[in-house]
Amino acid sequence: MTQTFDFIVVGAGMVGAAIANGLAARGHHIALIDQGTAPQFSAQDDPDIRVSALSAGSERYLRELGAWGDILAMAATPYRRLAVWEAPEHPVAQLLPARPPRTTFSASDLKTPHLGHIVENRVTQKALWDLASRQPTVTLYSGAGIQSQADTGDQITATLENGQTVTGRLLIGADGAGSRVRQLAGIGVSRDQYQQQALVASVRYQGTPADITWQAFHSSGPRAFLPLHSAGQAHAGESWASLVWYDDPAVLRELKALSEQDFMARVRAGFPEELPDLTAVAARASFPIARQHAHHYFQGRVVLVGDAAHTINPLAGQGVNLGFQDARCLQLLLDDARRQGLDPAEPQLLAQYEAQRRPANRRMMLTMDAFYHLFSNHRTPLWALRNLGLGLAQGLPFARNQVARYAMGIDESLPVPVQALLRRLPSRWREAG
Repeated sequence: MTQTFDFIVVGAGMVGAAIANGLAARGHHIALIDQGTAPQFSAQDDPDIRVSALSAGSERYLRELGAWGDILAMAATPYRRLAVWEAPEHPVAQLLPARPPRTTFSASDLKTPHLGHIVENRVTQKALWDLASRQPTVTLYSGAGIQSQADTGDQITATLENGQTVTGRLLIGADGAGSRVRQLAGIGVSRDQYQQQALVASVRYQGTPADITWQAFHSSGPRAFLPLHSAGQAHAGESWASLVWYDDPAVLRELKALSEQDFMARVRAGFPEELPDLTAVAARASFPIARQHAHHYFQGRVVLVGDAAHTINPLAGQGVNLGFQDARCLQLLLDDARRQGLDPAEPQLLAQYEAQRRPANRRMMLTMDAFYHLFSNHRTPLWALRNLGLGLAQGLPFARNQVARYAMGIDESLPVPVQALLRRLPSRWREAG
């Protein structure tokens, strides 16, 4: 028997579960489909290797949904400072008496309690999944993905891999970068694969949870430290962190093959001196990174959100924050459509969603690309330019804080000088977005 809903949401990850909860809270009936099962969390487990830097804007949205309290009850680490600098590996840097300039963003400068939170993805997903399971107007279909979809003009039907069928007025694809929904809708993508890959490691270190996250830029790519929570009574006086090491795939394969002790030795040698003393490595994995953008955000009765619509270089951990912005934007437009008695798949309505989100997503994609191409090389003129830029950024707190407010989701646009700089990027970067 086919069940009928207002909306079908495919993908119960962080973004899909968020929009399902947001729509359900307004009385819409939702079918929430995911090929996986309910995420699990235990404070005694090692941390999830996948973490995100949730911005103040994402925190605000998760509070609106009613999930933030559950996230805090599990594990969320606030960070109050974010530092960026270049590793002194360039030959010219070796000749200079002072260490390279660095830029530090501070919550106190912005008069806010924190810049954001580092949260394991499983924690955010579990809080949203549990919330959805308590919503009387959400029906969860787990353990089977979508097999096909059929747009009949006034509604759309999704058939799951287990043979179940559901019908709705709009299908929301939130099923990630390899979106099956997007493929079935015939929506193409522009994709730019980066030469680097990223290695992520969950590590334990001596000390209390840090309140700073930092990135040191090397010509082979950045190396980042993201603080997590205390390691608990089993490891008194120690804390967890996530490390990210961008490099050539061959280098990362070598790092993954090392023993735990040899890996920690390579990390100590390859990371800045600011890295705390490591005591253990719980997990490590590498993955390719790519920038990808759907040619359209909607087709007929299908609309895309989050990674199904766009992926960016994970340089600053902004991917899920952009996805939450998509979800909130679409949710508000669909609420307004119901108040006006409009079809939720009305092309003008979905075009309004794309008109709001595509430029914002593209702007962040270009910003991350600018950092990637500016810092991932050893050329002396660019070395001088980027170090001058970091020095100026630290010396101009107003401009620095404007950029921070944009990244935190407080302001909706970048400072005008930064927007002008993005417009001057090489055409091959801009056209790919």
